[in-house]
Amino acid sequence: MIQHLIVLPIVLPLVMGVILLRSRFGSTRFKRIASVVATLALTVISLALLLRAADGEIAYYALGGWQPPFGIVLVLDRLSALMVMLTSVLAIGCVVFACGGDDERGSNFHGLFQLQLMGINGAFLTGDLFNLFVFFEVLLLASYALLLHGGGKSRIQSAVHYVVLNLAGSALFLIAVGVLYGATGTLNMADMAVRLGELPAERSGLVTAGALLLLVVFGLKAAILPLYFWLPRAYAAAPAPVAALFAIMTKVGVYAILRVYSLVFGQNAGELTSLDQPWVWWMALATLVAATIGVLAARDLRLLVAYLVLVSAGTLLAGVGMDTPEATASLLYYLVHTTLVTGGLFLLADMIGQQRGKAGTRIVKGRPLTQGGALAGLFFLGAAAVAGLPPLSGAIGKALLLHAADAGQRPWLWPILLISGLCAIIALSRAGSTLFWRSHEGERGGERLPRQQWAGVSLLLATSPLLVALAGPVSDYTRATADQLSNPDALVSALLSDNGGAP
Repeated sequence: MIQHLIVLPIVLPLVMGVILLRSRFGSTRFKRIASVVATLALTVISLALLLRAADGEIAYYALGGWQPPFGIVLVLDRLSALMVMLTSVLAIGCVVFACGGDDERGSNFHGLFQLQLMGINGAFLTGDLFNLFVFFEVLLLASYALLLHGGGKSRIQSAVHYVVLNLAGSALFLIAVGVLYGATGTLNMADMAVRLGELPAERSGLVTAGALLLLVVFGLKAAILPLYFWLPRAYAAAPAPVAALFAIMTKVGVYAILRVYSLVFGQNAGELTSLDQPWVWWMALATLVAATIGVLAARDLRLLVAYLVLVSAGTLLAGVGMDTPEATASLLYYLVHTTLVTGGLFLLADMIGQQRGKAGTRIVKGRPLTQGGALAGLFFLGAAAVAGLPPLSGAIGKALLLHAADAGQRPWLWPILLISGLCAIIALSRAGSTLFWRSHEGERGGERLPRQQWAGVSLLLATSPLLVALAGPVSDYTRATADQLSNPDALVSALLSDNGGAP
């Protein structure tokens, strides 16, 4: 029975999403309870999968009993288990927050939310390139509708840009998959890794073209310069729980790069087709610089947080560009931290905007907030964590990345990352002083915020000190994950052996 747990992070949100979409005009209370219970159950399942993967075992689930490389497989290793667990924790905070009233702005929120979870989890668990494309499309279709939840001119404008660019990325993805299938005769990533090592010289050009196309697609998802211009406005315009869930979306791109370029185009590919792309490192640093400028220029709290997501994307991609197990372990710790904290900040920005009346989330003087003290305390915690101030998890994540840089990388990474952190402190300090200290004239504005919103924000922001308390075990897990990624033979052996997987 434990073997069937691997498929549940996909089946559970799929079934619940269909049920909730069919009852979209039903009781709001039912939809909220069903969505929260399903998300909590998903978290329990994810924890069980994480504990199972922690011992280093690589398991797979063969749908319909068709064994790899011929059938569709879901793969559970340390990396996929970590990403599914991270998605579940983020989803709890988002769905609880939405139950405070955001879900009532449209009839399909909870159903679409569950379908997006299905797409995200499927992307993390799938073992072949075509189904990675399929799950990308599932999560993107759900995100298109969620971005428009509640309507509004700014959301429609942002959604158009978001849809057009991602459709272009999907077209490139499909072309890349077709090229690689034509060259290798397989779509199973483990099998493709084996076949690349035996590839005739005349096909190496096709494989390299397909691999570079994939890198462009994953770079678009991960928001690398110059492919990130769609992100700030889209994230800033999205409803708060949707924007918070979107915090995991750029990490899907980072995950895909780690997975595909460690397994398919890793050491098994041989010298003929293995990829070494130093421009990823330089574009990651350029992304970090450009995002930092955006942070300083932002005059809206939502937009500021969106640019902080880009800062984290540049930081993570710099870790990818370092291309060492130590850097991979460091970026995975930082990935967990930044996903949860930036998700919490999107929710917090919405709460602040609700109590500021017409001023909303613009960083201008406004009326004092009804619950300003509590909101200021949470803002201080989130700002310190996302900027990387000790003793919170952001400082640990950045310190690990700085330590992982080699002698040739340090002169570039150290000043850029440290100055970026300083600029984030300046921008967040300016925002906090304007929103809470300078807004002291007039009557207090806004109604008291629902308990569900406080619970959702507190859950996500509390993960930063929790990651500090658990820094040892979490770092040990990420180091073991990096070592597993650097040894793709283990995954290839697990999938292509004759032991069989659970149907």
